[in-house]
Amino acid sequence: MTSTSDPQPVTSPTGGTSLLVRLRAVRPTLSPAEDRVAERVLADARAAAALTISELAAAAETSETTVLRFCKRLGLPGYPQLRLALAEESAQPRTVAAPKSDISAEDSVDDVIRKIAFADASAVEETADQLDRATLTEAARCIAAARRVDVCGSGASAVVAADLQQKLHRIGVVTFAWSDPHIALTSAALLQEGDVAVGVSHSGTTRETLEALELAKSRGATTVAITNFPYSPLARAADLVLTTAARETSLRSGATASRIAALTVVDCLYIAVAQRNLPDALQAVRSTRSAVSGHHLESH
Repeated sequence: MTSTSDPQPVTSPTGGTSLLVRLRAVRPTLSPAEDRVAERVLADARAAAALTISELAAAAETSETTVLRFCKRLGLPGYPQLRLALAEESAQPRTVAAPKSDISAEDSVDDVIRKIAFADASAVEETADQLDRATLTEAARCIAAARRVDVCGSGASAVVAADLQQKLHRIGVVTFAWSDPHIALTSAALLQEGDVAVGVSHSGTTRETLEALELAKSRGATTVAITNFPYSPLARAADLVLTTAARETSLRSGATASRIAALTVVDCLYIAVAQRNLPDALQAVRSTRSAVSGHHLESH
């Protein structure tokens, strides 16, 4: 993926990605005026679908031209298509009703549980819907053939990186996970053509992860980004980009959701790698399970 200062319209990798998921992914790249339109749309898609272009522009304190530019950023030819897409989105049945707001001081314990459960469930469902199948297949192919794989991530993303390392290593793929930026850089410097480096960052703006991925790429390694934002610096630096679809909130009630979304991608990637040589992968899992079986307490 090449870098660009003017992101292209968002397109759906699977043909059926939710418009609102695509909007949340591109939101960091919107202008302030376009972002005000996005805020209105995300706050109540059904209500936004009922507005004329003049009414939406007025509600967002911007111009009709900005609304039209907003439509094109989403890959839509004009405002009628945006209204239709929002109406269709609002009509889709949901397993869990969407909460009307972020967590507040007035919420009961039941409200907190419901809102967090919604964020977590939506993260898994929407990530699976929009995950690019061709990119996942290519990433799995590269990892399965790699001499070694480096995975790096900081903070909460380090947990995701460690999970991918554990899964791949268990089926015989030599994999290392690094959360210390100095060790990540020194390891990336030793990668070569045929190796794979995976960078995990929800925002795609973590400097340490980006530096390690860029260094790995300069050494000839294939680079993979796992991020929520397809136009982030990490995504632009990577050869292959696997995106999540988690919702961040002001109180970070979606912080767990971002990890769950990334872990969903990790599970899909792990299984896709294992499938490329399933008999050997199954034997490796049996061998590793047997190796630790003596450390499990027997129930009485």
